[in-house]
Amino acid sequence: MGFQPTMKTTTTSLVFFLVSLLPLATCSVSYDSRAIIINGQRRILISGSIHYPRSTPQMWPDLIQKAKDGGLDVIQTYVFWNGHEPSQGQYYFEGKYDLVGFIKLVKQAGLYVNLRIGPYVCAEWNFGGFPVWLKYIPGISFRTDNEPFKAAMAGFTSKIVEMMKAEGLFESQGGPIILSQIENEFGPVEYEIGAPGWAYTQWAANMAVGLGTGVPWVMCKQDNAPDPIINTCNGFYCDNFYPNQPYKPKMWTEAWTGWYTEFGGAVPHRPVEDLAFSVASFIQKGGAFINYYMYHGGTNFGRTAGGPFIATSYDYDAPLDEYGLLRQPKWGHLKDLHRAIKMCEPALVSGNPTITWLGNYQESHVFESQSGACAAFLANYDQKTFAKVAFQGMHYNLPPWSISILPDCKNTVFNTARVGVQTTQMIMTPVSNDGFSWVSYNEETASYDDDSITTVGLLEQINVTRDVTDYLWYMTDVTIDPDEEFLKNGKYPVLSVLSAGHALHVFINYQLSGTVYGSLEDPKLTFTGNVNLWAGSNKISLLSIAVGLPNVGSHFETWNAGVLGPVMLNGLNEGRRDLSWQKWSYKIGLKGEALQLHSLSGSSSVEWVEGSLVAQKEPLTWYKTTFNAPAGEDALALDMGSMGKGQVWINDQSIGRYWPAYKADGSCTNCSYSGTYDEKKCQTNCGESSQRWYHVPRSWLNPTGNTLVVLEESGGDPYGISLVRRTVGSVCADVSEWQPTLKNWHIKVYGRPERPLRPKAHLSCAPGQKISSIKFASFGTPQGVCGNFWEGACHAHKSYDAFETNCVGQQWCFVTISPEVFGGDPCPNTMKKVAVEAICQ
Repeated sequence: MGFQPTMKTTTTSLVFFLVSLLPLATCSVSYDSRAIIINGQRRILISGSIHYPRSTPQMWPDLIQKAKDGGLDVIQTYVFWNGHEPSQGQYYFEGKYDLVGFIKLVKQAGLYVNLRIGPYVCAEWNFGGFPVWLKYIPGISFRTDNEPFKAAMAGFTSKIVEMMKAEGLFESQGGPIILSQIENEFGPVEYEIGAPGWAYTQWAANMAVGLGTGVPWVMCKQDNAPDPIINTCNGFYCDNFYPNQPYKPKMWTEAWTGWYTEFGGAVPHRPVEDLAFSVASFIQKGGAFINYYMYHGGTNFGRTAGGPFIATSYDYDAPLDEYGLLRQPKWGHLKDLHRAIKMCEPALVSGNPTITWLGNYQESHVFESQSGACAAFLANYDQKTFAKVAFQGMHYNLPPWSISILPDCKNTVFNTARVGVQTTQMIMTPVSNDGFSWVSYNEETASYDDDSITTVGLLEQINVTRDVTDYLWYMTDVTIDPDEEFLKNGKYPVLSVLSAGHALHVFINYQLSGTVYGSLEDPKLTFTGNVNLWAGSNKISLLSIAVGLPNVGSHFETWNAGVLGPVMLNGLNEGRRDLSWQKWSYKIGLKGEALQLHSLSGSSSVEWVEGSLVAQKEPLTWYKTTFNAPAGEDALALDMGSMGKGQVWINDQSIGRYWPAYKADGSCTNCSYSGTYDEKKCQTNCGESSQRWYHVPRSWLNPTGNTLVVLEESGGDPYGISLVRRTVGSVCADVSEWQPTLKNWHIKVYGRPERPLRPKAHLSCAPGQKISSIKFASFGTPQGVCGNFWEGACHAHKSYDAFETNCVGQQWCFVTISPEVFGGDPCPNTMKKVAVEAICQ
């Protein structure tokens, strides 16, 4: 959080005098204490993060359009260094990494861009976005006052800026980029490392400004960002954040819409009522720029997930789900919030609010402009109790933990806790009842060959593999004397292996003896188990598996992976034998990887087993099948619930790592929207797979003859794998008879509604679907949530009639919420609502 500036207020002339001293003030994009200024106009800007490599180019236009339809002004993205420069000096800007193409699509949609160059991104991305080769530059130390690092960082940052300039993409050139970011969340690291961190911060700021982009630069989570760079906030709540200078706008670069999923963790969800509350609270306290992180999270294709242990899905409970579909009610409720904020914009950009307490936990924030514009925010911070407050001669009912928005200081058009849009229940439906026909190939347990590396002692994994693969074999021989006592009594010796992580398979004489893995919270692991050794020479093979490189932490480039020991054998006649410092041989990757079995050409280079001989539930097995693309445009996924852990490809494209065998640990209790949210508060999937379904982009498929290849590490049943469609199963509305409805709110010159209008319950199935039946309907005091409604003490007996008449057989419909529509008032003098669930087919 930034500190509260000592100068709480400034005169308008002083603000513009201070800004005039900044180089940015002469550009078409500048700023003052109230807002980002674009071509002379102060703007309240609403942004959303969409990361181009976490989707496909074919998805980009639809994602951008849905963001625009949702009320966004800006698309924010990181720039992913390791994707663009996989080898030093060799650049890649094609396919999912076509950064210029992505930005041009944003421009075509009429939106702005916030380009977070970094080039450190964190982002739960492998190695925080740094290319692994960077680690091996002599004398380098990441993110500090280190000349080798600064040279490399400046070189890549300059390349990106010059590329943007060459394409005319900065707003000062007529392009869409209005903001750039240098570094990322460096403040906590600077605090930890001290003076070298502060020197690096100043250097990074000067380097960025010196590139002459013509647009402002920001630093997020950087309280002491040097002028003219704007320091910004990241978090679940940023209403109490203030920039480090009074002439800078209050900006929120990451409003977290949810949280990431980790293998072994439950799936986090953030109620939209609380997210809307946090945004409205930020705006009422002078916020000028909000970015949702994420607006579309997408997928960590290939081996791009960092962490380690970050799941392949980066859904993030975002308004657009992993597949690019609307997540309702989150998308719709935020859209209504954005419209309400835009109605208030003339007053919001004009000055600081007047704050008045309306009760113990209630207050108003009123913005007024010299031209007469007035906007008010009425907040109720009580987490449990409704509040009736008096404001400017009128009374307003405020739900718990909510903010009402009045763009004319009289009429409520939006309340953060009253969701007027539908809730959509998505389902995963198998494309066909016929399973895949598989062939299999057994991966060989590593043995010594010309590709082996032999040395004394244990080597760190990433230094050996350079992260070209998840896999590294550690192999050694153990000689057992025929006189060993355990050979007679059957009490096998115990092998213990300490590893820095992340997962480990132990093979004794080519047979799997055990598996162990760590977690995001503690990637280190220890294997301890009895091992079946025989007299003479025995082969111990340890397959160490990385699950993504670290992406956050001070000097994470120094963190280790792999078997670092000690490796001990206990229970011999001699007692304990330390194997750590004997000769070990190393083999990088799997044979199937070297043969590229996931590719069309590579898979034809081996003899695959067919029919009844196909291996099942065996470790280190490759599976292959072909299939035709299903008709239609429905989003697709693979149900991998029957498998253990591994990787999967379609047509040589890597979907990513799968790990349904890692069950989710967490606390999945009932979740209330009210009260402060954190990533552990609202969770699902406890006791189930952290991730079961894996996104298959439609653009990766051919009409016929698609090749699906699976590498299973620990043993699974491939006949349980299925291709599924993600579709709308049912839609719900849960609307009060007193409900602000922006869709029906007609504004005159002074913001007064033409007439009071009844709210409506809107239902809409996906294109190609129709409402087939009404599963539940109640006008009165219904209880529960979508998918689990039940009647309350008050219920109108004709509740179903209006929906069955107006909705069944339609793709969309609405029903006005009025007692006469449902056969009369079932309980006068009681605040009522409608809850309805309709089935889409």
